[in-house]
Amino acid sequence: MSTILLIPGLLCDRTVWEPVLRLIPDAVVADLSVQDNLTQMARDLLAQNPGVLRVAGHSMGARVALEMARLAPDRVERLALLDTGIHPLKDGEAEKRAEIVRHAHEHGMQALADRWLPPMVWTGNHGNAALMNSLKEMVLRRDPDLHARQIKALVDRPDAGAYLARIACPTLLVVGREDQWSPVSQHEDMLARLPDARLVVIDEAGHFAPVERPEAVNAALVPFLTGDA
Repeated sequence: MSTILLIPGLLCDRTVWEPVLRLIPDAVVADLSVQDNLTQMARDLLAQNPGVLRVAGHSMGARVALEMARLAPDRVERLALLDTGIHPLKDGEAEKRAEIVRHAHEHGMQALADRWLPPMVWTGNHGNAALMNSLKEMVLRRDPDLHARQIKALVDRPDAGAYLARIACPTLLVVGREDQWSPVSQHEDMLARLPDARLVVIDEAGHFAPVERPEAVNAALVPFLTGDA
């Protein structure tokens, strides 16, 4: 029996996976709150979850999932990558991320949530008070030091594109059509490099597709994680 592991992204917790958990209640949600390195996160999750795994990662969590598949290809049976990317550090990215780390330390998590969340959600969903409040509450459960650790992990990230073609397990790519942070084009590039992958684009959703359009995401993701085909 495979363990289904759900990996949240930057500043995220099980909130982003709640729609999936309602359908797969025995899935395990990863905790990435203490590490500051993506490869170490992957090693820790492999150690904490023995046996064969079916892994879904969102955003930063998908980069961790890829590292798990690289480190233990014999253990990762299926891989779902949602709203993510494979590119290495971009010019100027480290400086931009350092500035937002300072912003959180100087102004607090409320200020960070007010700045960071809206661009991550499709503008058509900004009026969904329940959605936006849930995401804001999630961020406010975090603290500036955790934020800094996860940003360091992202700044120091490996170049997943260098090994993507060796990820042989069945892979599902899911992305919100309006995702401005990890656009559809990035996922099309990943699709072209992965040996056994398919891509599902979710309409009327941004970077938080799993909670912006949970029914559409679950329609693709849940059968992939639980099925035999």
